Amino acid sequence: MNSTFSIQLALAALWALLIALFAVPSIIYVAHLKNLFDAPNNRSVHKMPTPRLGGVAVLAGFLSALTIFAPLANGVQYLLAGCLLLFFVGLKDDLVTVSVAKKFVGQLLATGVVMLMADVRITSLQGIFGIDTLPIGISYCLTFLAIVGITNAINLIDGLDGLAGTILLIISSTLGYYFYYYGGQAFSNYAFVAVCLLGGVLGFLRYNFHKAKIFMGDTGSLVCGFIVSVLAIQFIEMGNTPGQPLGGASPAVALGILFVPLFDTSRVFLVRILAGKSPFAPDKNHVHHRILALGFSQITTVLFLGLLNVAVILCVVNLSSLGNLPLIGGLVALGVALSIVLEIGQHRESLRKLAVS
Repeated sequence: MNSTFSIQLALAALWALLIALFAVPSIIYVAHLKNLFDAPNNRSVHKMPTPRLGGVAVLAGFLSALTIFAPLANGVQYLLAGCLLLFFVGLKDDLVTVSVAKKFVGQLLATGVVMLMADVRITSLQGIFGIDTLPIGISYCLTFLAIVGITNAINLIDGLDGLAGTILLIISSTLGYYFYYYGGQAFSNYAFVAVCLLGGVLGFLRYNFHKAKIFMGDTGSLVCGFIVSVLAIQFIEMGNTPGQPLGGASPAVALGILFVPLFDTSRVFLVRILAGKSPFAPDKNHVHHRILALGFSQITTVLFLGLLNVAVILCVVNLSSLGNLPLIGGLVALGVALSIVLEIGQHRESLRKLAVS
């Protein structure tokens, strides 16, 4: 890539970082002034009322940097429109609570904007089960499921100080790397989307890592999840273009890049359904809750899950020559193994506490 493009990317990331850094203290001040706190409950890990709305700072950094430095082409302008839709849904939820149904409507509208107006969609399975180009109807359905699934996976992983932010940094930096080096004319502007998200999240993390002075809230997690979902879809689509280092394995590599949030959401939904509960019923069965219950600290849990995601990314990238099905099979096997380890650990911890009492 040319030096001008690299400088613009660096400036965009720096701008997003500085805006988020400057915005968070003001948001914390207003939250204290107006009593806008996330009060602890039986599902919470935090013990003291903590301001929400940190996502406002992330979005401020992201939007301002992107509109100043990035070419708003190839669907990026419609991505911004979808972000604004979800921003107001998340903002209302952080202030007065919104039902699951209304959140879904917001996600449906945002997804419709990028799918129908920007034509952001998964057009090919790149040989998975022998399927290449998808019929238009199936393409839209699969894209909708991908965007809503990834958006909610990021939203659900936001349960510990710094966890969602750390995972977002890993995901955005990985996807940004590939858009920067291999995006070409069609996808290079998504490198701006990735680095602007990275800068905004990094500025927010300055105040969110343990012990957090502010939480991201749905204002941030829904918008960030939506951005990541579009980046992941465009990453998969980029695999259809010549000269890609991952060959046709980009769908499996995308799953690996998103491993921790997707594993957590898939596992917790399955546990709830098997227990006869709604998959959307809140509980303390998330992977971070389970690791905490084994006696690990918040910082250790966040670092472990971050390193796990990095390790999985390195594995799927270096083994991309195996193709999609072996990689996806390996990811599923890893998810099952981790679930078994967590269940055994939880059972032993329960027995230990019972013996002590």
